[in-house]
Amino acid sequence: MTPINAFLLQNRLRIADNPCVSPDFCLDWPGLSERIVAGALLKEYAASRFKTAAGTWTLTEDVATGDCAWRLAAGGKSPFDGGVAAPDRSTYYAATFENLLRLKNLIQEHDPKSTIFPSTGDKLGRSTLGIGARFTTLHWPAVEWAMAQLGFGVTANQNSIPRELVYDVNVMLDGKLDTVPFPFIGTHVPEGHQGQSVEGMSHGCVLSKLKTGFHQRKIAWSFNADHQPIGGKFDSREDQLVEGCVLASYITFDLSPELAQTAAPADAAAWIAEHVPADLIATVKHRVHAAGVTLNEADFARLLAYVWPSLKKMKQRDGKYRAARERLFTTNPGRAYLRELSIDELPGLTTAETTAIMLALCEALEMKISFVAPAFGFQKNMPYPDNAALKTLIEKQWAVCKDFGASIGFHSGSGKSGENYGVMGQVTGGCLEIKTSGRYTYEMGKALFASKNAADQALWKDWYKFTLELALLGSFSADATEQKMARIFVTDALQKSGKGTEVFANPTVTRAALEGLTPSPEHMFWFEYNFLHVLAGGGRPVKSALGDHTAAGYQQRARFYSISEEGRLNYSRNVARYIVFLAETTGLGSASVCAAARAKLDGYASLQTMLADIAP
Repeated sequence: MTPINAFLLQNRLRIADNPCVSPDFCLDWPGLSERIVAGALLKEYAASRFKTAAGTWTLTEDVATGDCAWRLAAGGKSPFDGGVAAPDRSTYYAATFENLLRLKNLIQEHDPKSTIFPSTGDKLGRSTLGIGARFTTLHWPAVEWAMAQLGFGVTANQNSIPRELVYDVNVMLDGKLDTVPFPFIGTHVPEGHQGQSVEGMSHGCVLSKLKTGFHQRKIAWSFNADHQPIGGKFDSREDQLVEGCVLASYITFDLSPELAQTAAPADAAAWIAEHVPADLIATVKHRVHAAGVTLNEADFARLLAYVWPSLKKMKQRDGKYRAARERLFTTNPGRAYLRELSIDELPGLTTAETTAIMLALCEALEMKISFVAPAFGFQKNMPYPDNAALKTLIEKQWAVCKDFGASIGFHSGSGKSGENYGVMGQVTGGCLEIKTSGRYTYEMGKALFASKNAADQALWKDWYKFTLELALLGSFSADATEQKMARIFVTDALQKSGKGTEVFANPTVTRAALEGLTPSPEHMFWFEYNFLHVLAGGGRPVKSALGDHTAAGYQQRARFYSISEEGRLNYSRNVARYIVFLAETTGLGSASVCAAARAKLDGYASLQTMLADIAP
């Protein structure tokens, strides 16, 4: 038994109420296999059925624990060791991460066009919507529903690694996860603040597609390993990052860790002449000129001197991603992955010249970029205020990107207006990626707030109280950034509620003002702090409790998986409705198809009825 599985079992943390922490979807194979041999009936997901050369497979589950097993029908040829025979002569195999990787090869060798696993197929390398979530996996069925109704695939799983997902569960168990700065709360929170492991999320998103039968629609979907950090302190653990992300179908390269420690040379031109191959410099200049971009030699030298150390490390990391896939997977579709280059961390708004140089450099280094993410000045979860200005900014970038065959990645894409999304889609002709993540935590708040279930209401009230206390704490913090942001969040909520905003004379006055508000997921302070609640030990609104990877943190996380069927239906509708909104406003989905999808959502009386519309 692996250490992470032992930890979870010892603390009575089961997959049924804490999925994706372990890379495995079976924590107790000895116990499950004994029940199988004895003839115990597991839940069989009939819609999951698929074939390989070995025979017909079905996903099964012990619903009480969440432990899963692969059932190979009687007469099938055993493809690997470790199976147990059931009374009906079928063979069961534990749903371990290792077996998942083996099954990927068997499936794709038998059917290269299979869509069970995330892939680069169809238009995913040109057009996609990034559907992330900062706290649970409960959004997945809604994403599958939306893809099924819209008829095209999206990035159905998107997470920043290692910021949001645990990159190595053994490091977590040793209490050695690094921390991530969150200036707006004036503290550092441990990495993996969602609690799930990257392998667990990779595993779970595949099983979700099988449980609902989504794979039968043959719609390709993708998994984005977002903000993969290049250089800096991540040099020492890049091999672990690579291994954890082997099922991701596209990688977002984040150069900022190396850029943060790159000092600008006094003479940039002399530095690049010494450190960058002359033929590569010539190739890049020629390519940028061919794209219709005029270079300023001094600016070019300064930018190249700044980014070259990080690009060399990106090339090294990219080679490791490729090598890991070649070692583990046997088919070309199974090995393929896309690349996204995040350049929105470079200073200021990104110029067309910078985008052209970066794309030309990657092209010269034989790293084809499918998506590039410039900085447009987006604020998270806020509309862009000037559509005409936004159109001009995107047009300048698109003139470059289309010449390189790259789509534009719009990061911090949640919460923009329908008009904003319309501009993005119109200018790029739908060749875009829009990353949305925080939105789906907000949609959970709305779902619980609207639920009539008593337990859902209790969770909502605790969640709201948690954010209120953090806002109050931040409003009087000695940290200037934390105090400023907390007061902005509080003031915004008060203004939009028609209340006075002169409330910071002392904590008692502020508390009275906050407690005088009617609790709502529309309050900015709730929106900004809400994602921290899921792994806060004991649900406590104190900084030391945030990102708690002990049993206390995971017990808190389990509360979200205990919400009612009403709460889950509310949430699934909310998530699906937002994806349909994105599809329609960007032009990726037709108005008629989107209208039909919304009408279906309005008609569902139960979650099971909604889920039944996922499989064809």
